Amino acid sequence: MVMQQAPVATLAPASAYPRAVLFDLLTALLDSWTVWNAAAGSEEKGRAWRAEYLRLTYGCGAYVPYEQLVKDAARNTGMAGTAPDALEAHWDELPAWDGARELLQALKPHCKLAVVTNCSQRLGHRAAALLGIDWDVVVTSEEAGFYKPDPRPYRMALDRLGVPASEAAFVAGSGYDMFGTSAVGLRTFWHNRVGLALPNGAPPPEQQAPTLAPALPWLQSFASIS
Repeated sequence: MVMQQAPVATLAPASAYPRAVLFDLLTALLDSWTVWNAAAGSEEKGRAWRAEYLRLTYGCGAYVPYEQLVKDAARNTGMAGTAPDALEAHWDELPAWDGARELLQALKPHCKLAVVTNCSQRLGHRAAALLGIDWDVVVTSEEAGFYKPDPRPYRMALDRLGVPASEAAFVAGSGYDMFGTSAVGLRTFWHNRVGLALPNGAPPPEQQAPTLAPALPWLQSFASIS
């Protein structure tokens, strides 16, 4: 009797992947929206608080302590003074978006992996550890001295990885990332989970989707579509 061999899965050649993939952390990989909303007491209050925090972050450029911006945003939107403490108390409960861990595990044999996050060093490294991956580089705005979309945090990550922007990709969680990644020359996939509009004047990403599912095939064919 002739034994039939099981079909062999077709894998992308290693040369087709980028040498490194950089990720936004708190919106591209982790569902920080849920934790902010819970700390605020409702989705409506959480979104208003988060929007004000983002306005302060993207407007300040040079690093101001992350925890201070969170408190300032809470005060500006009339939040209870306990809300920032509640957010930090549940920080280690930030859930991963579906498919995030699977994407990282699929990429790890082929690419260097890095985080570039608008966060303090203390909270950024704690959040990165929640994904259960051995990151090659984690860069926070505190370490870079500037908040994204200033180009410096992205460049710091690339320098630490030893990979040029032309051989790396970025997975964004915010449309504002496109200002920074375009300035650096990073091709970008936007995981636009909550359906936000692209900010005025921002260059479009190479791809965007409401889930992470299309990110892997895009990265697997990275070299062939450059």
